[in-house]
Amino acid sequence: MLIKITVENFKSFDQKEELSMLSSSKMQDNKNHRVKIKQTQLLKNAVVYGANASGKSNLVAAFAFIKATLIEGLPIGSVTDFCRNRADNKERESVFELQFTVGDTFYAYGFSALLSQRRITEEWLYELMQDGGAHQLFVREGSKVPVLGEDVKLSATEKGRFKVYSEDFSGQDTRLFLTEMNRGKRYENSPKLRFFPEAFNWIMDNIIVINPNVGISNTEAYYNDESLDNISRLIQTFDTGITDIKTRQITIDEMSKMIPAEIVQGIFAHLKAQMQITNLPSIQMTWRVEGGFFNIRIKENSEPEITTLVLKHGKSVFDFSFSEESDGTKRLFDLIDMLLTDRPDAVFVVDELERSLHPKLTERFLRLFMEAHDEIRMQLVFTTHEDTIMDQSLFRRDEIWFVERDADNASKIYSLDRFKERYDKKLSKAYLEGRYGAIPVFRQFSFKKGE
Repeated sequence: MLIKITVENFKSFDQKEELSMLSSSKMQDNKNHRVKIKQTQLLKNAVVYGANASGKSNLVAAFAFIKATLIEGLPIGSVTDFCRNRADNKERESVFELQFTVGDTFYAYGFSALLSQRRITEEWLYELMQDGGAHQLFVREGSKVPVLGEDVKLSATEKGRFKVYSEDFSGQDTRLFLTEMNRGKRYENSPKLRFFPEAFNWIMDNIIVINPNVGISNTEAYYNDESLDNISRLIQTFDTGITDIKTRQITIDEMSKMIPAEIVQGIFAHLKAQMQITNLPSIQMTWRVEGGFFNIRIKENSEPEITTLVLKHGKSVFDFSFSEESDGTKRLFDLIDMLLTDRPDAVFVVDELERSLHPKLTERFLRLFMEAHDEIRMQLVFTTHEDTIMDQSLFRRDEIWFVERDADNASKIYSLDRFKERYDKKLSKAYLEGRYGAIPVFRQFSFKKGE
């Protein structure tokens, strides 16, 4: 499970900011929103409020940036991703760190980089202990050879193998060592190095980032008739007009006619990079991009298998394509896997969850999500403007967060839990009145009327 994310000098975040899933000891309501791992209580939800351009989407972007860097190294476009509010930030390190659990083991993984130079300056992985201490698992400084922590005891054979891996990697300024240690490496005979695949796989497989216009998932839901029937029945409960969902096989040429060719190329480049890292003989993903919904399966030495959705409405004898649906219905397809998935320990990170959805539909979706995963290690982190869900008893006070720009136009993250309020206070009213900040501050504007 996610414990916290820390980001510094990235987009609108100047100084170090963090969002924490650690539960407040003061809160006693909604105890089922917590999961206890060893002696630590972790929250299952975090809802992030803020004005437009406050930096909410940049928090989601930080999750996506970490995953993208693990796949392909520092993205070429990242040279301008430092916080450009101050000139000296161009030569200052940007820092990214995730703290999370795999089973009952607590990890902290992160890296720092000079983004303007597209150069990684440090990378680290620690095991976090319940007494507040930490055991170093590996550290890499600049272009130096990565080294293991003193607590990692290896046999002579394992030491020799690791030395070869680390020396071969030295000088790689744009790529991460954690990625290299998962590129075709096998750890069956090296259990003391299992932290490499454990940390890597958790970040890559368990953090699912969903943006308003692009959704990516490795779900099985759209690949078999039984799950499609479940999706059909679930979609009907949201009053979309859809009564049945099927898939139709298409070619790459047909796909290129439905969405721009450069997007198609980007999708297959992403899948190819994933296959190279995982060293698997096949890969499948579901992509929702503006105007299309596609399931893609690639096997070695075979043509890609591509299917798209075919939708039925009521008693109509005609088929409808995904592109013909309303924005709200398209948004539901982005989110529906969150209700049906049985993947434990997943963390869904959703930007503008309520985009194109009616407030009542947003509330219903959230209630269904919590009901479906009531006793499962599954978390939801999402940004929103929907203030009405503050007063639906959906979230604990320590699950509500705000992002606000300061006088220097830098984003700050803070929790509702820092404010002392009566438990019966109407939170949405106080929020809109500016009690907690993180709302738009408008300047006066007057139209000049012609003579």
